[in-house]
Amino acid sequence: MEFETEEEAYDFYNNYAYKVGFSIRKSKGQKDNKNGRRIDRIFCCSCQGYREKDKRDVEVIRHRAETRFGCLAMMKIFSRQTNRYRVVEFIAEHTHVTTSPSKSHLHRSHRRVTAVQAAEIDMVDRSGISPKESCELMARRAGGRENLGMIPVDYKNYLRTKRMTQMKIGDTGGVLEYLQRMQIQDPNFFYAIQVDVDDLITNIFWADAKMIQSYSYFGDVVSFDTTYKKNQDGRPFAMFLGVNNHKQTTVFGAALLYDETTQTFEWLFDTFATAMSGKKPKTILTDQDAAMAEALGSQWPQTYHRLCIWHIYQNAAKNLSTVFERFREFSKEFSNCIYDYDEESEFIEAWNKMLAKYGLEDNKWLKKMYNLREKWALVYGRETFCVDMTTTQRNESMNNAIKGYVSYKHNLLRFFENFERLLESRRYEELQADFRATQTKMKLSFEVEILKHGASLYTPTMTNMFQTQVCESYDCAMTLCGENETLSKYKVVPAKKRYLHHTVHFDSTDNTVTCSCKKFEFTGILCSHALKVLSAKNVMKIPLHYILKRWTKDAKFGDELENDVQHVYNKDPKVNMANRYREICRFITHIATNASGDEKNYDYAISGFRNILEGLKKIEIGNTSSNDQVCSQRMRINFLEEMKRSTISKE
Repeated sequence: MEFETEEEAYDFYNNYAYKVGFSIRKSKGQKDNKNGRRIDRIFCCSCQGYREKDKRDVEVIRHRAETRFGCLAMMKIFSRQTNRYRVVEFIAEHTHVTTSPSKSHLHRSHRRVTAVQAAEIDMVDRSGISPKESCELMARRAGGRENLGMIPVDYKNYLRTKRMTQMKIGDTGGVLEYLQRMQIQDPNFFYAIQVDVDDLITNIFWADAKMIQSYSYFGDVVSFDTTYKKNQDGRPFAMFLGVNNHKQTTVFGAALLYDETTQTFEWLFDTFATAMSGKKPKTILTDQDAAMAEALGSQWPQTYHRLCIWHIYQNAAKNLSTVFERFREFSKEFSNCIYDYDEESEFIEAWNKMLAKYGLEDNKWLKKMYNLREKWALVYGRETFCVDMTTTQRNESMNNAIKGYVSYKHNLLRFFENFERLLESRRYEELQADFRATQTKMKLSFEVEILKHGASLYTPTMTNMFQTQVCESYDCAMTLCGENETLSKYKVVPAKKRYLHHTVHFDSTDNTVTCSCKKFEFTGILCSHALKVLSAKNVMKIPLHYILKRWTKDAKFGDELENDVQHVYNKDPKVNMANRYREICRFITHIATNASGDEKNYDYAISGFRNILEGLKKIEIGNTSSNDQVCSQRMRINFLEEMKRSTISKE
């Protein structure tokens, strides 16, 4: 294979890298000493080689993630006898995982600000438009951030834009139009509306395809809250939230409600289950709302209902304000009752001692809370998987994020549109986290086999959590309490809480380890107490039955399939029309970017578009025969292919 110039060879290899899923850079090259002309050049994978050790590393607290892994993939070109460059060496194999097509745009060599984009950025900058909004506008026009050719860091100094012009139509009509439009664009978009006896909308629930897909991966635990009010009338806005494999908040569904009665919640929970094909979460966290609890009991009786501990603290501060003010140590003892005990008998004993110590035996609020203890005390919930969630603070965080996108001045339609913008932002953060998980290597505090094994499987966030447990295991004190053939029993005392001890059982036949703290059952990763015993038993890797897929890099394995499909045909002609329209827009945007660079490309593109329009007009009025139509279609296809080849070669 030969190329006219070095740049042409670079573009060819870079386009190949985009499809495969890696980034490239220019490496070694020689020039002719006489005329300075390039003789040869190596284009290598950006992961080639290793980062040089910096003498300042000793003082660095947080090390940068490794991006070089000694990859050997490369392409070498050579030119001596002729003026053309010929490929003389090519290595295709990589020593690292390549990315999927949806993440290729994040690689450095596939990001650049084109001349057209720079001109547009300058124009909007002079208009005083904010960078964040202009970024979103360009991404929407390009068909998504992944089609933009750059990421926010590449144009953050350019972009200034205004918020999109709000559609000035009525709330009800605008919302219905919005929901119908979303369902046309996304066949899997689900929405449900409840009306009253006068056919007025009372409750609205919606979930797009990505919410439903995310629930299929991470819907084991749901946090539900209605504290955010959409408008000054106090209309509740409800969100079903979860935790993805990076411990980021992910949205499963949203609803605007008329009120917070049992009947409303029953409709909402039933509708949510319908949207998710009948799948109900194993655990749900809510605030202390009686109507909500009653609805959950009737609609989702098999789902374990836990109360938000943060709300319990808030209510305790209100109902026991004088106790908190008089006795500083009361807060710690109250917290110990919530978190610290492994056995029910220990919890009850500590609770009664606390009541007696502060004279609270007859306190009505504490009696009420004691009757609900199975919903908030961790001693009763440790065996139920909760993804390490004990509060609905994720909902509170999302509520605060919503305030950055909407205000009381926005009408209902603007609320829906801005909430969609918030979702897009969160999803892009998740996409970046997926990219970092596979394309960087986390710097571990110390190199031990079980930690390296965990880092190879877990996402960076979960690796950090696991690393903390491994570190704490070295400070634990361990005592053998009994041994019977393959079974062993240990008492493990953590360094930070010497007043506590945990019982760990180990079975050497299958490396089964169970701890009374139930961290694995509650969180999904092994605790420091269990790791202490595994280390003593010389178990160097995490037993497979203690690796939850939802915390691994492969938690969403197979999610790229639908992103790679160009056409999704549907029986509904409106759906097919919307799909075709989006695909044509993306292609035309690509042509416009490449063809506007100079007059020759521009004239060629305009001439081609005029021919296409003439052909479409003839088809529309039916003046051409079926054979002529086939010929015209072939002509357009040939033109588009020629246009693509021509413009790409001149980039």
